[in-house]
Amino acid sequence: MTTVLHIDDLHKWYGSQHVLNGFHLRVEPGEVVGLLGPNGCGKSTVLNIVGKLVSYDHGQVRLMGKPLMELGYRARGMVGVCSQHCALYPDLLPAENLHFFARVYGLSDKQRTQRVAELMHSFELDNYAHTRVGKLSGGWQQRLHLAVALIHRPQLLLLDEPTAAVDLQARMDLWRLIEGLRDSGTTILLTSHHLAEAQRLCSRVAMMRCGQVVAEGSVPQLLARIPGQAVAMVQSTDSAALTQRALSLGWTVRQHADQIRLLLPHDLSLREIVDALDGTQVSAVRVQPVTLEDAYLELVGHTPITASSQTEHTITPP
Repeated sequence: MTTVLHIDDLHKWYGSQHVLNGFHLRVEPGEVVGLLGPNGCGKSTVLNIVGKLVSYDHGQVRLMGKPLMELGYRARGMVGVCSQHCALYPDLLPAENLHFFARVYGLSDKQRTQRVAELMHSFELDNYAHTRVGKLSGGWQQRLHLAVALIHRPQLLLLDEPTAAVDLQARMDLWRLIEGLRDSGTTILLTSHHLAEAQRLCSRVAMMRCGQVVAEGSVPQLLARIPGQAVAMVQSTDSAALTQRALSLGWTVRQHADQIRLLLPHDLSLREIVDALDGTQVSAVRVQPVTLEDAYLELVGHTPITASSQTEHTITPP
């Protein structure tokens, strides 16, 4: 089966800024691959290059086995793009927007009528068939935007922070729609700052820093790289004593903002943790299983705290 997207040694400069610095990625048919990383690491630039919105300076991008450079504008017919900023016509009705973009992609009258009806129904837009898009809530506009990105049945769907500008309920609704697309075999490449979103939706995650992939794998594979089975978030008025005690117990110590995170080698009860830390001025403890957030902090955003460096707890942002 042909790899949907293959990016190798990709470089992109904006003036003197080296935004992508040897970026690599493969996306196979039916995968949902998430790009995670801090602002400015190049996530959106990757999607803009694949969507033919910007050019690149060096490297190789292949779409369905063919060089992106050779495909030219034909590549846009193979890709659907949905960003956090809705590119819709606010004075038109939902179906009118869908019909317009179907014409842009060259669907015949019969194809256009059938496809618009399908998407209006599957995205539950029928209830708003007579509402101008500008009058819809942000969540429903983004739902329509996603439908527009699928109007031409693309082989690859690009989602650039698709739930960033919507409320919690709309985000959950969009998650369910994306899960439906995933379960139906749609190949998706998405960027997100919501780590819970990536953990829920993605079959594979690539973590970025400074224009490169620094860690990649399925969610279970990335979680397996965390030196702990559970995380204790601890507050103490004596962080030095707390750190020293945790290190003496063989626990991995990380500090994020004003909170100390202890990566525990195995599950411990709250009572066992409190007893082990007795005398270190602990004021609050919360325990949870390791998540993709912990993997992100471990693989992208943390500087390890060791016995020799325990007096320097400040973490340098990635």
